[in-house]
Amino acid sequence: MAAKKTVKRARPVDDAPVRAIRPGGVQRFVEATISSGRVLSVGVLDLVRSTLVAAAAGARDVGAELGNIAVSAVRGSIRAAHDIGGDVGIVARSAIRGTIEAADEIGADLGDVAKSAARGAVRATGEIGGDVAMVARRTIEGAIEAAGAIGVDVKKLAQSAGAGAVEAADRLGAPAGRAVRRALAGTVAGVKTVLGTDGNAGHGRARGLHGRSKTKGMRRRSAESKSSKRG
Repeated sequence: MAAKKTVKRARPVDDAPVRAIRPGGVQRFVEATISSGRVLSVGVLDLVRSTLVAAAAGARDVGAELGNIAVSAVRGSIRAAHDIGGDVGIVARSAIRGTIEAADEIGADLGDVAKSAARGAVRATGEIGGDVAMVARRTIEGAIEAAGAIGVDVKKLAQSAGAGAVEAADRLGAPAGRAVRRALAGTVAGVKTVLGTDGNAGHGRARGLHGRSKTKGMRRRSAESKSSKRG
């Protein structure tokens, strides 16, 4: 009688180390977790989101540090995917979405975070010798998915991510810059004009797009202020 094959399943990420993560250890933690096989590509979104939220809780100045934390998480994801032979594009898309959703939970500027994360994704891909044009498109797809999930302006968020991708590609060199511009020209995941007519990505950031927690907090403080005045 033939022995039954044992199907190995990815182990869930332990919440304890995620809660204890510090801003400076984000890239190392994400990279090590993915490389160890503890999450599948579909779990990258949750890993990145929970790691960023935990790391932001330990940051002295969330607004100033979140961009760097986001870049660290995305870079760690891409490097780990490359090291284990995973699909870098799919991982990049999930990491970008997880980053933006974390920013939404925290109440940060979503446009700034999308731009920083996309810039980090393209730069990390260039450093490992990967396909920067493909990853640039995947970052836009991740931003579009995140915008739909959290209910903000899809086009503005896609343009912010596009600006970061183009900026990073230009720094990698003229060939990379041209390749990314071609990849983002026209329509990406159903969203048109990610790039402007001059070949740049929109206006560079999605101004006024803030996470819901910040908006709720502002509304709550406003209501409390009115209540105290009436009292």
